[in-house]
Amino acid sequence: MTLPIVLCLGATRAGVLRRGLASAIIPFAAPISTATVAPFYPSTVKLADNSIFPLASFGLQIYDDDQAEKLTLMALEAGFRNFFASVLARNQVGFARAVKRSGVPRDDLFICGSVVSNRAVDEETAFKFTELGCRENMKAFAAGDIKVLDMIMLDYPGPDDACIRGQWRAFQEMKAAGLVRRLAVSNFTPRQLDVICSSTNLRTRPMVNQLPLCVGYHDPGIIAANERRGVHVQAWSPLGNGRLTRFSRDSAAIKDLCGQIGARYGKNAYQVALRWLTQSGASFTVEARSASHFKEDLNIFDFELSKAELGELEALNKQPLY
Repeated sequence: MTLPIVLCLGATRAGVLRRGLASAIIPFAAPISTATVAPFYPSTVKLADNSIFPLASFGLQIYDDDQAEKLTLMALEAGFRNFFASVLARNQVGFARAVKRSGVPRDDLFICGSVVSNRAVDEETAFKFTELGCRENMKAFAAGDIKVLDMIMLDYPGPDDACIRGQWRAFQEMKAAGLVRRLAVSNFTPRQLDVICSSTNLRTRPMVNQLPLCVGYHDPGIIAANERRGVHVQAWSPLGNGRLTRFSRDSAAIKDLCGQIGARYGKNAYQVALRWLTQSGASFTVEARSASHFKEDLNIFDFELSKAELGELEALNKQPLY
């Protein structure tokens, strides 16, 4: 599973999230710079509950808390306001410290944590594992005085329908307790989403499904399948670990095409790949580790791929429809 969270700066939460970028100065070692996005192409999407979700997210990966703190501050300075801090990265404390250190008002941030409870053997065990995971998230985020999450995500579905129902029951209790505003999943098939959505005890539907998705390797029907269920797709590994596809043997062709298209707009191949995702109806969470890459990953909303270019890119997709 990938590892991500979401932050947003500005005078008000609503105003900032509409723009998808920061307009406030954040006082820590040096002031955070103001970033801008061309107004012509939206940098946010509205989820099923009408909340505003920035299309670009920084997903923390596996490194220690000090590195997580450093990269979170770097992402904030570049203009990121959407962050996914997965429990799998084991650095939620470092992320939380960065949030506190940045001085960004909590209401300007969209923060998503995650729970791993997919090894349960029955519904009750799945409930207990997920409940424990929720408590562990809140304990870690408390390092940054974060008392409520914008979203919590199941990193993987349980092994059967009963376990999925147990996982979701624990999530719904977390929301009912006021600890989280929205619920989400990751790596769920449409059928597994239906297990949740058809439950007789359903009180809250999943808002987001985080899936492995990149321009050169994707199920062409998966975004629409989620949309029909009211679920927004967020791509993890949106750049295919730098290959822009799953297998190294297919990388050169898709990189070359993305590079050719990007040259028409003054963009690189990776920016084209991210723009393809947003124009296809998805958002993304990236794994950048340098200031220049953070800035490049946000600088994709001032151009639009043509229908012909989208068709060229789809022709190189190596994953068939499920």
